[in-house]
Amino acid sequence: MKISELEDIISYDRLHRYLEACNGNTSKAVVLYRANINVSLQMFAIVGAFEVALRNAINTAMTEKYGSDWLRDAILPGGIFDVPQCRDHARIIRSSYEKLIRQKNYTHTHLLSKMEFGVWKYLFSSPQYRATGRILLGIFTNRPSSSRYVQYNNTFIFNELDHVNSLRNRIAHHEPICFSTGLANITTDYIEFIYNKILMLIDWLGIDSRKYLFGLDHVNAVCNKIRLLKK
Repeated sequence: MKISELEDIISYDRLHRYLEACNGNTSKAVVLYRANINVSLQMFAIVGAFEVALRNAINTAMTEKYGSDWLRDAILPGGIFDVPQCRDHARIIRSSYEKLIRQKNYTHTHLLSKMEFGVWKYLFSSPQYRATGRILLGIFTNRPSSSRYVQYNNTFIFNELDHVNSLRNRIAHHEPICFSTGLANITTDYIEFIYNKILMLIDWLGIDSRKYLFGLDHVNAVCNKIRLLKK
């Protein structure tokens, strides 16, 4: 496809950053644009696989403590999220729950699947972490022991998940991830930064990330192709 045709489809403003990064080389800019889409797809698959593992680990722990409908029960009167500090969290869950009820399609599994990544992230913010009985750090069975320099507590996990969530949102909104923030220079630093965090968190869940992502993980191969475009 010619650069002019691509501009008509995706807009000059969106394509201009790729052209600037490639010093006006139109062919190279198109290759970089497509490589960014490819690496975004690859990272979205990795994020999705991690989200499933995280959600199911949380569900197992919460089911053991609060029962098989814990997510619904948490937002009912007297539920663990029926407190002012968790009002926004409860509102998000309640919206999906009430929609499933209207559709006569409620099951605990369906409600779990309706939750966005942010719902699981915020279970590690202080109000929700306290409301859930401070049990959820236990799902990260392989996390390091805290020291006086680093506390591997719920706040640490929340911040790590926030990084992953930010990448997820950037991809979902079709933002490029192959540049430095605010600049038009080609780099895979941000991609690799989040990618390595995800692998770490999967391993902390007690899951062998290499085995779990076998056949799905092509991030390094695509990053290599992007790095070659810097030359």
